[in-house]
Amino acid sequence: MCELLGMSANVPTDIRFSFAGLARRGGDTGPHADGWGISFYDGRTCRSFHEPEPSSRSQLARLLRDMSIKSRIVVAHVRKANRGRVSLENTHPFARELWGRRWTFAHNGQLKGVKRLPLGSFMPIGSTDSEHAFCWMLGRLQARFQALPRPATLDRAVADLAGELHGLGVFNMLLTDSRTLYAHCGKRLCYLTRRAPFGTATLIDEDWQVDFAQETSESDVVTVIATQALTRDERWTDLARGDVLTLRDGAIRLLRPAGAS
Repeated sequence: MCELLGMSANVPTDIRFSFAGLARRGGDTGPHADGWGISFYDGRTCRSFHEPEPSSRSQLARLLRDMSIKSRIVVAHVRKANRGRVSLENTHPFARELWGRRWTFAHNGQLKGVKRLPLGSFMPIGSTDSEHAFCWMLGRLQARFQALPRPATLDRAVADLAGELHGLGVFNMLLTDSRTLYAHCGKRLCYLTRRAPFGTATLIDEDWQVDFAQETSESDVVTVIATQALTRDERWTDLARGDVLTLRDGAIRLLRPAGAS
């Protein structure tokens, strides 16, 4: 299994602290040594970095940990390969353009039979079931809507598509259209929201502690999503299987696919 990291905030926010914990799990404190990637959003597009090697030993990952790249939406991934060879084209997050926006997707889990799902105009570059699922989702959205729909309409469509993929196996997903960050829990995801009054947090995988009261303003709202808790002294909330979160400006809304109990 791979590990995911996502962030949604109401102001451009530095994710170096959380990324440092995730990067250590890429071949050091965790077995996810088959590649890593991270995307930082700036408006409708993003800057992305990928490598098909362990993040814990990557000079590029260390450079990003030392740089202050502030963003309102971030998606990151460390890979433990199970389908698709270890290569750059198979390294998450994947990205495509739809409706004049850059969409980014990362996944962990296995989806039995996903490559039998028909694709539209979006085609995979690599050989992972994850990228096929991403292309299928975008193709379904493009076929249904001629232009970017209203947020609530798109939220429901994404939740329903995630529910269909959930039926094929383990589908832990992060997806964003630059406006909203979507998270689907197929087996394991958790989140926390940091807002005033801010406290101190200590990473589990790295000797790093931050007093967020010194790094933020009282109006800041930041929600972090991860496969497993990244800090030892904060309260993380586990998602139930099948849960879909929509995050805009750090605020959370819980959805369930149509027909879910």
